[in-house]
Parts: sequence; C-alpha cells; structure tokens
Amino acid sequence: MEHAKPPLTLYLAAPRGFCAGVDRAIKIVEMALRKWGAPVYVRHEIVHNKFVVDSLRDQGAIFVEELDDCPTDRPVIFSAHGVPKAVPAEAERREMVYVDATCPLVSKVHIEAERHHANGLQMVMIGHVGHPEVIGTMGQLPEGEVILVETVEDVATIAPRDPDALAFITQTTLSVDDTAEIVEALKVRFPAIVGPGKEDICYATTNRQAAVKAVAPHIDALLVIGAPNSSNSKRLVEVGSASGCAYSQLVMRAADIDWRALDGIRSVGVTAGASAPEVLVNEVVDAFRDRYEVVVELVETAQERVEFKVPRVLREAV
Repeated sequence: MEHAKPPLTLYLAAPRGFCAGVDRAIKIVEMALRKWGAPVYVRHEIVHNKFVVDSLRDQGAIFVEELDDCPTDRPVIFSAHGVPKAVPAEAERREMVYVDATCPLVSKVHIEAERHHANGLQMVMIGHVGHPEVIGTMGQLPEGEVILVETVEDVATIAPRDPDALAFITQTTLSVDDTAEIVEALKVRFPAIVGPGKEDICYATTNRQAAVKAVAPHIDALLVIGAPNSSNSKRLVEVGSASGCAYSQLVMRAADIDWRALDGIRSVGVTAGASAPEVLVNEVVDAFRDRYEVVVELVETAQERVEFKVPRVLREAV
C-alpha cells in the first residue's frame, strides 16, 4: 500500500524572478541572433543564470570574458551588468558592431557618477569587489575617482582626497538593510557627502527582498532559486536568514535541493533571483509535489509593470 505524502505548504514570494533589465538583456541577444544570425558574441554572461546562458548558447550565442576574444566581423553584446567606458571605446577603435545590454537602472548610476565627477566630487561606491557591475561603474571614471566600500567597517578606513567633496553611489543589487547601515556610517563620518537623487538599489532588488521578509514568518525553510554568482540572489538568502528563517538556501534548480535537510518541515518559502526564469520555479514546485501533498500560497507584496525598450538598431530591423 502506498504511503500518503506528508502535507506541505509552499509559500511563493511575489515579485520573484526576471526583472525588466534581465528580460530586456535576453531579448537583445535573441533579437541580435535573428538580425545577424549565429554566432553573436556576448562579453560576460548576459545575466547570471546558467539555464539562461545555456539556452542562448544553444541558439548561437558565444560567451567570452574579454573583447579580445571576439572577432571583428561578428556583433558583440555587452552584458546587463554594464562595462567600463574603455570597452565600447575599444570596440569602436576596432570598428566592431556592438549592442549595449546594460540595464537602464545601472546606466542611471553611471550617469550619476559622471555628473558628480563633473561637479568636482570624488565617488564612494558601496558594492562588492570584483562584481561585473562594480567593475563597470568604477570604469566610468578615471582611476582613483571611485573608492569602493563593502562594509560599515570599510567606511572607517577610507582616505578621500577631500572629505567635504564626496558623493556616494551603490551597486543596484545590494541588501537594502545592509546598505542603509553603510550609508548611515558614511553620513556620520562625512556629513557633507551627497547621495543619489533616487535610490540606486533597483526596484526589483527592493521588491524581492520585501517579499522574502513577508514570507519569512510563515516558513520553516526558504529556497532561493538563483546562481552562486548572482548578487541579488545571494542577498535574498541573507535577507531570509536575517528575517528569522533558520534554513535559507540558494539552489540553481530542483536537482540541487537537499531533501534530507528539509526532513520534517511543514512549510517552505520559494523565491527566485532577478535572473532566474519562472520555468525553474515551476520545476521546484513540481519536485515538491512529487514528495509532498502540496498547498500553494502566494505572498504578493508588490506588482511590477516596468518594461525597458531594446535599442533602436534591433527594433528597426527585427
């Protein structure tokens, strides 16, 4: 006789998954393939998700780390994370066809940095060392004009050129709460520091973190679907832990779930980082249905209707 499946409530956080910037970047690669045919080169992963990258690779995209890895006779696309100014300048020098898929909300931070620099201010950037978005943003200004801080502790050690001529910007995918603490530390140490006119952390990052906070009181465990190199996905795991969820884990897809760690649980929260497609969420839900008698509850804290246009060169030709 077959044993009855144990009951489980799955709380699906909303918003979750793709943001407008990621959706736009993927469309840019797909439309470029339709316009120019394969192969199309992409500098860096277009978004941080293996499933998405593998799917685009199957369609004819070739992913490389540097412009030097691209031939001059094929189009190249710059990832959603943004690139230093030197990259498009080099592409133009080599007379390459290129399309910039930088998220418009990352471009907003680039424009802010340039504006502050033009006004004589040195930049403090809150972000993670080595992240492509940080490299791209710092690369908008001359070397030495952007000071990077990752933690509150870092604020105490930086030595700006003029403490009264500073502005701060942030990576768009940070923890809202952690960033607020760093900003406060900057304001205490440098009272004259200038902030952005509008929050740099993007709407999608903020909304996904708020949804996790709303789900956290109801659950025994949280699964965040996303990639290990995805900043916004890793922040969701941290937000889950900080919101009281003892088991908060990142999984790339259903095959990565540690079922033994979930033994005996009655409720699980599921969300997805901004570069994770909904098909992977459905895959995880189906995996739970195979093992449990599942009741799905939606916890929605916001509705997103943001959409970004693709570059005109693609709109006109496809």
